[in-house]
Amino acid sequence: MTHELGFSGSTIMSNPNQFARLFNARFKHVEIGEFPTYIDFESFLQLSREKGYRYGIHSPLIRGESKYDLLDFISFEPEQARLQFEDEVRTLSQLGAAYVLVHFPFIKDSSSQDIIERVKEGLSFLNRLQENYKILIVCEPKLGPSMSPHNIEILHDFPKQLWEAYGLSLCIDIGDYLLAVGEEWPVYLKQLQPFIKVVHLHNILIEGAKYIWVPPHPALEESNEYFRIKPIVEYLARGQAKYFIFEHTPHSNPSDQFVNESISWIESLLHV
Repeated sequence: MTHELGFSGSTIMSNPNQFARLFNARFKHVEIGEFPTYIDFESFLQLSREKGYRYGIHSPLIRGESKYDLLDFISFEPEQARLQFEDEVRTLSQLGAAYVLVHFPFIKDSSSQDIIERVKEGLSFLNRLQENYKILIVCEPKLGPSMSPHNIEILHDFPKQLWEAYGLSLCIDIGDYLLAVGEEWPVYLKQLQPFIKVVHLHNILIEGAKYIWVPPHPALEESNEYFRIKPIVEYLARGQAKYFIFEHTPHSNPSDQFVNESISWIESLLHV
């Protein structure tokens, strides 16, 4: 079992002028989405091929398209969102992407009726795409509006034998899970472990009602301003091989030294 580390396009906000920063010599994988234009995606694709990198796409491929709408209207009607997502999957299956990651399940209102049936129908749709286009689809449950944990709760309550039947993988965003359930995360992750394929790595700096993703770093582990992420990283290191993706953003302006120390620390926890 060998885990694979990589950078997310979030570290440069998918800025085409900074694509070179994603190709860290210590990795061979990038996860990215929300390109400003399709031409920018083609430029990234050319770079990744030249450097011998694998890549996964975090939907939407193009900025401004649907991010959350497969089950509910957030910014797009679900029918439109599904057409867009299928177009992405079709294209990426032809271009060699390792996987396509999508925010799912995402339901706007936790009081919605027939949630399990709606999630089952959505999983059936995603399973069809995975089977038809022969590309791995990874589902990432997200915090709801106003940081509501209800989407993570929905996944927790969903019958695991049904999830297994649809053959789809999961992404665990460490920040979202810690914000949603705090120290209860082992209860939530235990039954998901067999399906986890991608992990989004970052710590969290909370500033009032806002928060930003910062690189995981041992210096933050004992600070009251941050979460302790070492236990959850070590837990997720168990089981099948996974992609561990550094998904911090540039807002805290981390130095190259800080990021390199972050990488070394995570490598030590994963024994890679």
